[in-house]
Amino acid sequence: MTFDPRHDGRFRFGQWLLLMSAVVIYSSVVLAQDPNLPDTAPANADPQNAPNPPNPGQSGDPQQPQQPERDPQTIFPHPETTRWWLSGQINIITQGHGVFHALYSGPNSLNPKSEIRASRIFTLYTALRLTNSTDAVFDLEEASGNGISNSLGLAGYPNIDVVRTPGQGSPLSAAPYVARAIFRYVLPLSDESDDADVGPLGMLKSLPVKRLEFRAGKLALADFFDVNAVGSDSHFQFMNWTIVNNGAWDYAADTRGYTYAAILEYDDRSWAIRFAEAMMPTVANGIALDGDLPRARGENLELELHPNIIAQKPTQVRLLSYVNHANMGDYREAVDLFLAGKTPTPDVVATRQEGRVKYGFGINLEQQVSAHMRAFGRFGWNEGRRESFAYTEVNQTVSFGADYAGDQWHRQHDKIGLAFVSNGISGDHREYLKLGGLGFLLGDGTLTYGRENIFEGYYNAHFWRGIYGAIDLQHIENPGYNRDRGPVWVPAVRLHVQL
Repeated sequence: MTFDPRHDGRFRFGQWLLLMSAVVIYSSVVLAQDPNLPDTAPANADPQNAPNPPNPGQSGDPQQPQQPERDPQTIFPHPETTRWWLSGQINIITQGHGVFHALYSGPNSLNPKSEIRASRIFTLYTALRLTNSTDAVFDLEEASGNGISNSLGLAGYPNIDVVRTPGQGSPLSAAPYVARAIFRYVLPLSDESDDADVGPLGMLKSLPVKRLEFRAGKLALADFFDVNAVGSDSHFQFMNWTIVNNGAWDYAADTRGYTYAAILEYDDRSWAIRFAEAMMPTVANGIALDGDLPRARGENLELELHPNIIAQKPTQVRLLSYVNHANMGDYREAVDLFLAGKTPTPDVVATRQEGRVKYGFGINLEQQVSAHMRAFGRFGWNEGRRESFAYTEVNQTVSFGADYAGDQWHRQHDKIGLAFVSNGISGDHREYLKLGGLGFLLGDGTLTYGRENIFEGYYNAHFWRGIYGAIDLQHIENPGYNRDRGPVWVPAVRLHVQL
């Protein structure tokens, strides 16, 4: 009896997925909380006293209220009575896919053969309250492992924890690095104050209702812009790049997702507005940042509104715009040079010029639907002629999804989530890839264009104290915008530990 190796690969891959899924589900049942205990946690709250800002390239609100002491959600306690914060996190994602249909493959294609890869991120968070109006954050991080197909072949890549290969192939150091070093000053503009939750991004225990906040240092723009409580945190929620963040927001960042920036923010009770000036990488997806701000910079402006649409059900609306200035290439120019016979293949790198501008817009919606359900939506667009430079190769995106808390089955810290995202690219970008051009993520050698459509679902289970496990499944249609390849199923399991 003989076996087709491709079928054998599917069989082994299926065994692995079923086994890992069974472990997570069985553990969730065995460790189920006593249904007779009173449910004192707020409905649909994300894991609380959370000591983890989002990982590179993602956004979220890590400052959550503390859980009741009967059910702590970190391994070690973190009292709010001190001036300092010390915590850590471990996030490990194992992800893979089986064999899928592909008429052809190119240098930057998703591998059509079965593969399994694992990534991990370790983070040490520290913060200090300097005065009643100032605090400081300092985080160390270590990222290792890799993703499927070396993080190539998809615009909506399925694991946001994966650090991409830097621009121009420069190797990244495996040593720990400084992720955040942020100073914050708050200027009160009213006598009225509200309590604030201390955590790894802030140690001020109260904040004026009306205030100016100034931050400066090394940070991730996605910690403060395009934040969404339902779809922004790969520790507890979705994993796909273009569900966790707005894929069309090509925000200023190095390869790991960080930059040096200054942020000025005005907050009022029902609205806020924030502006950031940030350093851009020297090359697309590069690890080095350009310190010459007149030559290269990213400008971000976001208006946040809290309209009272449904009584007792909070609504958040965030309107984002950005403008990047950098040494960028031009897809249309690269195509024209190739068609004129001046380059052997379209090469956007060869068209880079100082002072070029890329701009775009985003809409971020968040709505409490019921006591246990929340919904979100995002829309994003950028001009699409200039080179994708810092995040991913998306020029238009629309996404929506929801999560549901586990209170109904006596698992108040468990959560299930479903989301859909559809990504697209401009005509210039499309023609560039069709004629054999390569981006820093995409390049199948040619292209039969179709929108990259992705469904993702997860179940996140709380095991004990700060230990969580999750199963995740993504279905990707037209990977890399190519109807000649796919679809592909990408299952994953995640272990998250909050220290």
